[in-house]
Amino acid sequence: MREPIDPAGIQWLRVSPKLAQLRFIREGVTSLIALAIFALPLVFALSGVWRGFPLWLAWLLLAAAVVIRLWRLLLIPRQVRAIGFAERDEDLLIRRGLLFQRVLVVPYGRMQYVDVSVGPLERALGLATLKLHTASPGTHAAIEGLPTDQAARLREQLSSLGEAKLAGL
Repeated sequence: MREPIDPAGIQWLRVSPKLAQLRFIREGVTSLIALAIFALPLVFALSGVWRGFPLWLAWLLLAAAVVIRLWRLLLIPRQVRAIGFAERDEDLLIRRGLLFQRVLVVPYGRMQYVDVSVGPLERALGLATLKLHTASPGTHAAIEGLPTDQAARLREQLSSLGEAKLAGL
């Protein structure tokens, strides 16, 4: 489905569906830590360490944390499907976001260098993150969840396109 901010005639390439697995793992670990922290008031109130702390408030804090963490987990598959990129003649388009959508245009001639990084979890899933660095510090041009072979191909292709376009200035 074409969104209102998408340029006309663009065929978006999607990231690997394995990115959802990676995000589930990351969000799961973060959720366990957050829930342990939000459970502390309840533990302290039930054990009598915090006398006078309302038990209903401790339960409410924990319940709110559970609901928020579950909501974040439920959004992951849709967030991953919303990520896309498109290679055009003069620039690279990167799309992300559900509620707050963003389409980023990175001209090849503005690229200073292209970075591919792989963490331990990404390596286990065969994924990589491609980062494009430009002269602008405000540019957050990264494509997370690319298969490693596609990330390596893009790194080489974008680097050579960047050099060719920069030489033409």
